[in-house]
Amino acid sequence: MIVSNRMRTALALVVAAGAIGLAACGGGNQTAAEQEPGASQPAKELAGDVKVDGSSTVAPLSTAAAELFAEQQAKVRVTVGTSGTGGGFEKFCNGETDISNASRPIKDEEKAACQAKNIAYEEFSVANDALTVVVHKENTWANCLTVEQLKKMWEPGSKVNNWNQVDAKFPSEPLKLFGAGTDSGTFDYFTDVINGEEGKSRTDYSPSEDDNVTVQGVAGSKGGLGYFGFSYFEENAGKLKAVQVDSGDGCVGPSVQSAQDGTYKPLSRPLFIYPKAASLKRPEVLAFVEYYVANHKQIAEDAKFIPLNAQQETELQGDLAKLKTQAGG
Repeated sequence: MIVSNRMRTALALVVAAGAIGLAACGGGNQTAAEQEPGASQPAKELAGDVKVDGSSTVAPLSTAAAELFAEQQAKVRVTVGTSGTGGGFEKFCNGETDISNASRPIKDEEKAACQAKNIAYEEFSVANDALTVVVHKENTWANCLTVEQLKKMWEPGSKVNNWNQVDAKFPSEPLKLFGAGTDSGTFDYFTDVINGEEGKSRTDYSPSEDDNVTVQGVAGSKGGLGYFGFSYFEENAGKLKAVQVDSGDGCVGPSVQSAQDGTYKPLSRPLFIYPKAASLKRPEVLAFVEYYVANHKQIAEDAKFIPLNAQQETELQGDLAKLKTQAGG
């Protein structure tokens, strides 16, 4: 059985990784003076643990980073947990983790919690996402939905329970809603940009912190509708249909280009990691964070996310420099 990255992430994958720095074939141990001029030096072998937790949406990115890092540093154990963005910040600000994955920026109350424990950090945007609205494969009527129609379905107190209540042209088909749980950064983001206030949503839907549950729910109901990150849709494109969204400038579908150029409004968003400054004093954490930043494009592509644009990439390099300064490096 082949286990996908996302399945491993859901089990809070522990990735063991470390240096492949082996001595050159055919000779004994060489001193630096004996090596040929200009020959590359093997990477210093590191060991230790790097603890990552937070968003289930961002977890596949950190998992991919850990798996790639494994090719260089096999004695470093990178543990990736999925407590949700809010749960991850709680652990992070309590000093339990080195890096927090987040699908939304840190909130003021979370900043205060970190400050109370003297936890210094920087916000790194490491990839982009196109939050994707999905319906059943046999749904032939909802090819494009306006933001107002989505709000009509999802706003607090909504009693919409049939597709013909969304639009009179739609058939009489029971509407069944599936979405992110309240601890999820995806829930925070979706409610903010669709309903106009973060955390405000109708409550009579099927929530889950595991996006695979949402996939199964929508795929099992002809009138189903849900939302989650773009990579989850790509993995399940054979089971679901992505809906275009009209925010006032016409219908636009989720894609790499529309997320990078901002035309997929309002559901395109950056994804974040928050490394702790004090953790960078440990060489294994510093090496992992530097690797993450240096290889962000490959990591995003391996995890089926949307890479940063040029401006975001420049900002990421600057954020790493600021964090290393905070860490005294």
